[in-house]
Amino acid sequence: MQSKNTLFNDPIYGFITIKSELVLQIINHRYFQRLRRISQMGLSSLVYPGAHHTRFEHAIGSMHVMQMAIRVLKHKGIYISDEENEAMKIAVLLHDIGHGPFSHASEKILLTGISHETISLKVFKKLNQDFKGKLNLAIQIFTNNYKRKFMHQLVSGQIDVDRLDYLKRDSFFTGVTEGNINTDRIIAMMNVEDEKLVFEKKAVHSLEKFLLARRLMYWQVYLHKTSLAAELVLVKILERFRDIIINKKDIITKSHVLYPLIHSNSNIDLPEFVLERYLSLDDSDIFHLLKSWTYHKDYVLSSLSKQIIYRNLPKIKIQDKPFEREDLKKKIKLLKGKPIKENDNNYFVFSGSISNQTYISDHSQILLKNKSTHPIPLTKSIYYLDFNQFSKPIYRYYLCYPKS
Repeated sequence: MQSKNTLFNDPIYGFITIKSELVLQIINHRYFQRLRRISQMGLSSLVYPGAHHTRFEHAIGSMHVMQMAIRVLKHKGIYISDEENEAMKIAVLLHDIGHGPFSHASEKILLTGISHETISLKVFKKLNQDFKGKLNLAIQIFTNNYKRKFMHQLVSGQIDVDRLDYLKRDSFFTGVTEGNINTDRIIAMMNVEDEKLVFEKKAVHSLEKFLLARRLMYWQVYLHKTSLAAELVLVKILERFRDIIINKKDIITKSHVLYPLIHSNSNIDLPEFVLERYLSLDDSDIFHLLKSWTYHKDYVLSSLSKQIIYRNLPKIKIQDKPFEREDLKKKIKLLKGKPIKENDNNYFVFSGSISNQTYISDHSQILLKNKSTHPIPLTKSIYYLDFNQFSKPIYRYYLCYPKS
């Protein structure tokens, strides 16, 4: 079903055209509109002041990149039906629909043990009910249960439209130029063989730049130590509030935005009322709570909330090997003289690990192809890059502690 074209003016791509009435209805749905109020990069704006773009913008951008990819593939003779075309765009449009406030930070606490991908699929299925089964094919593509595997690869693969958008978008809004990949050329080099995504061999250097950009953006931006510290503090804050409520040191009513998320004993099964409350939350709700908690009677909750609201974050040290128990003990001494119980020290001094894996060797390979040859893995085309290192998860270990 076609409607009058709707335009979005995007700072990265210019005007994005929406022709499908179904796609437009999904964009206008309250679940999707909520993404306008979910930051794409969590608390990274505490480091990069321009990083205030949202999951909404990224989802629209990813859909646009999918439109570009479909156009290229059809021009090269790959048959894609109108139904498949629409389903591919819907699949990527909804790929982030399950993200919570500030994305990964809140998800770890608000819905314990459930990934945002799992939530996204549950929301996808709820929307499919609302739209009377019109998203069936999109769900098949999203879950990799459709026979034409390249369609899922474009949604979630080594080089997918999600990554092609967020690297370019996050680079633009942070000002970190290392992430500014050549999206147009990468898409122009796409093709399909045996229903798998392949790239023309002359794209090799653009793909190399993509992998390097992704690696650099993770260490320089996504895992920047200051935004990492802020995210870790937010997790500690939500943990503390949950502990206070569960142990009845404070009481919240059923009208509280976090009530069902704290009091439900079956988050893993995700009852309907819990999912609905989760899907009503956005960044502003968490900021409102943080501001109110700066006045809370609990010293731990109050102090941690002030760290984010006033951007007075703890120090963080990052190294290549795990921190010893003695390292933590030395930093705990900084807490002396403050009204903190010994068993609450871990809210202020804590350690853990982060990791980055640029290329997943056991995932679908990035394939290159000449006109006269069978597709070969990218790993056999770039001899001067150590793909064993690219494929190996790199771990870093952090220690957070208060300023002296």
